[in-house]
Amino acid sequence: MEILDILIIGGGPIGLNCALEAEKNNLSYLIVEKGTIVNSLYHYPLYMRFFSTAEKLEIDHIPFISTAPKPGRQEALEYYQGIARQRNLNINLYEKVLKVSKADGIFDIVTSKASYRAKHVIISTGFYDIPNLMNIPGEDLPKVKHYYTEPYPYARQKVLVVGSSNSAVDAALETYRKGADVTMIIRHSEISPSVKYWVKPDIENRIAEGSIKAYFQSEITEVTENTVIFKDSQGKIHEIENDFVLAMTGYLPDFDFLSNTGIELQGDCLNPLYHPETMETNIKNLYLAGVVCGGKDTHLWFIENSRIHAEMIMNHITAQ
Repeated sequence: MEILDILIIGGGPIGLNCALEAEKNNLSYLIVEKGTIVNSLYHYPLYMRFFSTAEKLEIDHIPFISTAPKPGRQEALEYYQGIARQRNLNINLYEKVLKVSKADGIFDIVTSKASYRAKHVIISTGFYDIPNLMNIPGEDLPKVKHYYTEPYPYARQKVLVVGSSNSAVDAALETYRKGADVTMIIRHSEISPSVKYWVKPDIENRIAEGSIKAYFQSEITEVTENTVIFKDSQGKIHEIENDFVLAMTGYLPDFDFLSNTGIELQGDCLNPLYHPETMETNIKNLYLAGVVCGGKDTHLWFIENSRIHAEMIMNHITAQ
């Protein structure tokens, strides 16, 4: 079996950037991606816009041309998938990595379709695949959604949105404007300060005028077939009629996979151990790249500030 220089797990923007850097250094590589190219972006809400401008989302200095100041999901899909096509990147799609082990200095990688061997492995898997569950009764009911795509299914429905991040605010505003009766349940005392600056006044004004109901410092405790039950800031229990719950409570990396590969996870936030200058983990020649580096602190890393990981890793590999 051929021994690759590098096997890259995850075909998101940072995984693609790692492949481009590998090519520059004449290193043999393969990307293994469990879905489509930039799979997480594909599953973003249809009308999502990035916080950043296009140039901050570029990889390998390839221009990202956008007609709007803030590019949207479709433009990003065209950009990143276009790079994969034009550069003919070596990538296997719809193939899930099941196990990574190491013996005699070589990694053995088992996937849902094949097996591979590599001198180095880069894990660039993001965190969009595992919802941060509320762990309450009724969370498994069909009306509870942890992913939001578009507002049209919720027209004239009673929708409860859990959370106050960008995804929660977008879901609340979009469904409200398509005719939903929207209530927000928010753990904190205000809308998250990290919400996009051009959207935050909008949601705050809709709440102030009563178009969207919001309960701050509150917590949902149970979902039933026709209602939701929650506790407000005074500890009072409420039960309201409800058709859908949009639980925008965030997402997590696959900690079981990271742990099973031997990566040490630290603290309450399960931050994976890696060297900040080389991105090498506690396992020699096993690297992390992109948002997976943050553990539960998923707000730390984005495309914009983790693009540099690919070059850092290649510099370390080629210096060996």
